[in-house]
Amino acid sequence: MAGFHHIHLELAREPGAPSGDRGLGYDLVAPLDAEGRLDGARWKADPARSRVRRFRDGHTEAVGGLSHVSGGRWVFDFGEDDCDDERGVRLEDERFSSGEYVSVRMTDGRVHTFKVTSVRPVEPA
Repeated sequence: MAGFHHIHLELAREPGAPSGDRGLGYDLVAPLDAEGRLDGARWKADPARSRVRRFRDGHTEAVGGLSHVSGGRWVFDFGEDDCDDERGVRLEDERFSSGEYVSVRMTDGRVHTFKVTSVRPVEPA
């Protein structure tokens, strides 16, 4: 499984969205290790290859990069201003495989849980 992967996340069920929301989520291109965890060493070797797209109702809301910051945390970086960043909640510990769940702190400060709906290898650049 080691290498870069396309990861699709959709909002999991939560208050206000009892069935979840397939129209709200993220598409990531990120390096995963053999256990399906984000690979900081591989990211560091080619950080520009990692991308994040936030979508809502079939439209792209934001495009940015995936950053590995101090303390081993991962951030969805949507611009030059840090207030645009969305932070993964313990993403360094999560496995990215179909059916797993990950949490993201959105720019409004709220934490939402997303379901990993697909993971597939990306061809080498």
